[in-house]
Amino acid sequence: MLRRLFAAAVVMTGTLLVPSSAQAACTISTTGVSFGNYNVFSVSPTDSTGSITFKCGFFDFNIRVALTQGQSGTYFPRAMRKGSESLPYNLFRDASRTSIWGNGTGGTSIYTNIWPVGQTITLTIYGRVAPGADVSAGTFTDSVTAVINF
Repeated sequence: MLRRLFAAAVVMTGTLLVPSSAQAACTISTTGVSFGNYNVFSVSPTDSTGSITFKCGFFDFNIRVALTQGQSGTYFPRAMRKGSESLPYNLFRDASRTSIWGNGTGGTSIYTNIWPVGQTITLTIYGRVAPGADVSAGTFTDSVTAVINF
């Protein structure tokens, strides 16, 4: 049985869309990745984290969690936008920020595991904005969707 659940893992905010057949048996929540103020003069990257929390109570199953490209249309890198300006960033599966979290194609990886019935799992999304971007002050945003297949 293949079902898809969609939860927004959004750089600034989070939303949840769950098909009605899974609402009674599964819960999903997200915490967005918020980078705060970007310092154009910093020589260090700006790091932050967000999360996807998932629990299903009806059976053990294999799970695959992918993240979309967001508004930039690419994983290398993703980009937050403010008007016509773009601030490159990316989302990763690991704390060392070496494994880009995507859909499993083009050098990206996905989260896969067997999910035990009734167990709550929280996946951390590791975000990074590289130093050296020449952008004006203000709020840059992007919207990335987590696609959960089981």
